[in-house]
Amino acid sequence: SDDDSDLDLFEEESEEQKKLKEERIAAYNAKKAEKAAKGKAVIAKSSILLDVKPWDDETDLKEIEAKVRTIACDGLTWGQQVKHVAIGYGIKKLQISCVVEDDKVGTDFLEDEITKFEDLVQSVDIAAFNKI
Repeated sequence: SDDDSDLDLFEEESEEQKKLKEERIAAYNAKKAEKAAKGKAVIAKSSILLDVKPWDDETDLKEIEAKVRTIACDGLTWGQQVKHVAIGYGIKKLQISCVVEDDKVGTDFLEDEITKFEDLVQSVDIAAFNKI
């Protein structure tokens, strides 16, 4: 047909076509950046339940709890949930919960900070880890 004869697949783009193409690409990139910025507003958080084990049955769990709650940093919130759970031979462990922002606080940080109270704390385990 005659309509196809005017189409040249190898012709150079005109200045007008180049400009239009650049504007469309810029608009696409701006829209993409806007979506990414909105997506960043969602902060990934996790709920963590920690088992803090004392050295023996003489260790005061209330003192451990008080020390653990002194650990503070951006993105860490200690929960109200605290339990004293029997683990055998009269020894109880402290279960304490917290909520962390995944990008700011890791489980390694929490374990390292809690085990610094080495006079009171024997070990720390993660009993539960849930994304919120």
